[in-house]
Amino acid sequence: MVVICALGAVNSNHRARRLFTELEAEQKRMRDLDVEWGQLQLEQSTWSGHARIEKVAREKLGMYTPLPGQIMLVERATDGLAANTPAMAE
Repeated sequence: MVVICALGAVNSNHRARRLFTELEAEQKRMRDLDVEWGQLQLEQSTWSGHARIEKVAREKLGMYTPLPGQIMLVERATDGLAANTPAMAE
């Protein structure tokens, strides 16, 4: 009976050490993923910055800021105004 209890205690200690080692490995993995997440957030903020978007629009898409004479304001018709407009001929 004593030998069986001793073997059970040894087995239990071995299992506890193995589980503790696995826990530490997973905690390290979690810390590494937290660091990577922070780096990805920083990279996203860099890529989505206003200056970067404007630079890409100018260089790759050939876009530019329109001159004041090139700007046209278009107002959205409200329901009340749309009902008073004449119907188009079919």
